[in-house]
Amino acid sequence: MFRRNKSFTLRAITGGLILSLGLAAGASAETKLRMTIWSANEAHLKLFNGIAEGFKKEHPDVTVSFESLPFENYTTALTTQIAGGNAPDMAWIFETSAYDFVNSGALVPLTKALAATPGYEVGEISPSATERWSKDGTLYAYPFSTSPFAVFVNNDLIRKAGAKTPAELIAAGQWTWPNAIATAQAVAQSGKGGLVVRDFNYQAWQYLSSVWNAWGAAPWSADGKRCTFTDKPMVDALGFIHNAIFEKKAIPGPGQNVDFFAGDAAMTITQISRASLLPKDKRFDWDLVPLPKGPAGDYAIVGQAGIGVLKAGKDAAMATTFVAYMTSPENSAKLAQFFPSARKSLLNADVLGKTNALLSPAQLDKVVVSGISTGKVMPAHTDFARLQQMVRSGLDAVWQPKADIPAATRAICAQIGPLLAQ
Repeated sequence: MFRRNKSFTLRAITGGLILSLGLAAGASAETKLRMTIWSANEAHLKLFNGIAEGFKKEHPDVTVSFESLPFENYTTALTTQIAGGNAPDMAWIFETSAYDFVNSGALVPLTKALAATPGYEVGEISPSATERWSKDGTLYAYPFSTSPFAVFVNNDLIRKAGAKTPAELIAAGQWTWPNAIATAQAVAQSGKGGLVVRDFNYQAWQYLSSVWNAWGAAPWSADGKRCTFTDKPMVDALGFIHNAIFEKKAIPGPGQNVDFFAGDAAMTITQISRASLLPKDKRFDWDLVPLPKGPAGDYAIVGQAGIGVLKAGKDAAMATTFVAYMTSPENSAKLAQFFPSARKSLLNADVLGKTNALLSPAQLDKVVVSGISTGKVMPAHTDFARLQQMVRSGLDAVWQPKADIPAATRAICAQIGPLLAQ
C-alpha cells in the first residue's frame, strides 16, 4: 500500500539489470476503505457518507465506501467475503453473531486505539453495552447501535376498525398483550394486516424474543448450556403467538407479506432505526409506543449492532482510525438519529431530540431511553448460525394450524441440546 509523503522503491535484479520504480517525495496514493452494512436505506447511507466525507477532510488520501448486503443473508455474505479473500476493512456485525466474531480472532482489538484518540472519552461508554463485544477486558467491536424494540402504530387503521389505539390503552392502564392482539384482530377483520413482527417472516425466529420475553421465555439458559424451549414460559408464549396467528388472524400467517410502513398494517414491532421508513407525506397518523405488558410484567428488548475492523482487511490501522472517528462523541450524536448510542451522555430525551425530529420527547423517553436502560439484548450464542437453522427448522412444526407445541419444543431441544452442552 502506498502512503502519503513516502517513497517506494522496488529493486529487481534480473541478468544484472537493476529496475527502479519510485514515487517522488510528496506524492500520495489513495487508500480505499470498504465497510459492509446491511442497510440500503437512503437516509442511513446519507448519514454514513456524510461522516465519511468529514473523515476525508482530515485524511485527504482516504476514501471510505459502504457496501450494502441483503439483510436476509447478511452474515453469510460477509463471512463468504472473508473466506474468499475479499474481506472488507470494516463490518457492521449483528448482535446474534457477536460472540462468533469476537471469539474467532477475526477482529482487530480496539480498546487501546480508542483510548488513545483525543477527545474520544472511552469512560462514558456503558459497560453493559460492550459486554457482548468484548473478551478478556478488550473491546473488539464498538456497539454503535443499542436500539430498543417498540411498536409503531397506524392510528388511522385502528380507529377505522373501531378499536382502541395503543395510546388509549396505555392511558387506561390496559396496554397488555391480549388487548394488543384484540386491536390487531379488529384491523385484520377489516381487510388490513394486524400486528407484524418485522424481519421475522417465519425464518428469523430470534425476533420473536420481542414477544415471548413478555412471558419471561428464552431459547436457552442464561449460561447458554441448556435448551429452554420446553420450559413453561416458552410453551405458553408460543401457544399465545400460535393462537394469534391461526385462530384470531391478528398476525399475518406464513407466506403473507404485509408492510406496515406502506400503510398496510395496524402495528409493527421493530427497532426505532426503522423510523426512516415512515412515509414522508404523512399519509397516516402514526405513533410509537413501548411493547405491551405480558404475564412476566413490563419488559424491553434491545437489538445491538457493532462496528468491527477485520484483520483480513487491506489497511487495519487506517480502518481503526476511521472507526474511532465514526464513533466519536460528535459523530455518535449524529448516528443517534437512527442508532441510539452506548454513550451515557447521549441517552436522554433532550439530546436525542436534537437529531430525532420524527419522535417526540415523550416517545424518546418512554421507548428509547427507558428501553435501553431496562432492556435485555436479543438472544445470541456461539455457533449461532448453526443453532438458528436448527431452531428455525424445528419451529416449522409450530407454524401449522393444528400444531402440537409441546412435542415441537421437545424436538427442538433434542436437536440443539447437545450443541449447547458442548
